[in-house]
Amino acid sequence: MIRQLSLTTRLTLLFALVSSGVLLGLGWVITTAVEKHFADQDRRMLEGKIELVRHVVAPAGSPEELTALASSLRDAFVGHDTLVGQVVGPGGEVLFATPGFSLPLPPPSIRANANSTTALSWTDGDREFMALVAMVETANPRAPPVVVTVATDTGHHDAFMAAFGKTLSLFVLGAALISGVLGWMVARRGLAPLREMRARAAEVTAQRLDQRLPVSSVPVEMADLTLALNQMLERLEDAFRRLSEFSSDLAHELRTPITNLMTETQVALSHTRSADAYREVLGSNAEELERLAHMITDMLFLAKADHGLMLPSREPIVLEQEAKALCDFYDAVADERNITLRFVGSGKLEGDRLMLRRAISNLLSNALRHTPSGGQVAIAIFEDWRETSLSVENSGETIEATHLPHLFDRFFRADKARAHGESDGSGLGLAITKAIVAAHGGQVSAASDAGTTRFTMAFPKSP
Repeated sequence: MIRQLSLTTRLTLLFALVSSGVLLGLGWVITTAVEKHFADQDRRMLEGKIELVRHVVAPAGSPEELTALASSLRDAFVGHDTLVGQVVGPGGEVLFATPGFSLPLPPPSIRANANSTTALSWTDGDREFMALVAMVETANPRAPPVVVTVATDTGHHDAFMAAFGKTLSLFVLGAALISGVLGWMVARRGLAPLREMRARAAEVTAQRLDQRLPVSSVPVEMADLTLALNQMLERLEDAFRRLSEFSSDLAHELRTPITNLMTETQVALSHTRSADAYREVLGSNAEELERLAHMITDMLFLAKADHGLMLPSREPIVLEQEAKALCDFYDAVADERNITLRFVGSGKLEGDRLMLRRAISNLLSNALRHTPSGGQVAIAIFEDWRETSLSVENSGETIEATHLPHLFDRFFRADKARAHGESDGSGLGLAITKAIVAAHGGQVSAASDAGTTRFTMAFPKSP
């Protein structure tokens, strides 16, 4: 049930309960202190009366003298309406008793203790008494002590405490209500930034991902939450933008080969052709279909990488051997374009051989594609105690700095910066390379300056 209550209601109840608990605890402390004060006050008054009676009775040395003390004892109790007392002589006779004194005699065990004072409580009907019983010795050492009983009616204290408790209860109830109202006001005002955040978040749609939550107007406790939500919105906006661009680029990439297939097929069917002509059209269609199949395979690979690419196998890899094999493979292409191809360095790492070879091949083919005639492509391998790196560097036009962060995005091409003939790539090679390097726990980066472009794959050493 408590989980269904709003945060404002919970804070209001918390304010009311805490204030009530504090006031009740304070009331208990005050009540206990007042009751103790009254008890101490009554005891001091009774002890004072006993000392006064002791001062009057102690000089008497005979029964006659004790009997003659009645008037003096009566004067000792004048002015105390709630005070009653009784003095019992050595033979058990009542030497003095205040009007209305009806309390029983103290137990014999108490009366047997001379020069002692004992506190007792008596109840007479609906009246409660606090009493002190004292044994007072007279001037006659052979006579038993006189029993002095002094008591006070505590009813007026009880009445005061009852009225005080009623007043305290009403005060606690009123304070709880006031604290609840104030707590509701404070909680509602304090949670106003959350309502503003909710209103601003409600404005966020697929077309309005640029909305941000206010940071300056929220309390310090909510600033971190607001910053985290704004960062989340930035990531969503970036992901949505990239998804939109990806969808547009994918449609564009697929439209070109499909259009070529449709055009060539329609032209071939427009009139009768020879078997060689049909064979030529089918060969061209096969090239376009192969391009589509390659693109779809790359897309499936990247989709798998988005969900966490797992290495099919892990084995020791000698990078210079892989680099030499790829250089031999692309040597004919380099000779055809009059490009010098070389590699230096050595290094080892653990990973999947086929995936790493694909990543290096993507960088190498990309470098060859954008290197002008007479240029060079170099593979450099470096290894130290921290990491093993492989870089592919090629000469050519410098890539603009604004394009460098996007080179590994899908379907991104910086053709305007490094155009050298029409690119025949699908725009997915560098994205696949980044996914493969990330699966091996490494990072890939790009740098371009003064007519030289370098792509570097860095793999940390395994612990």
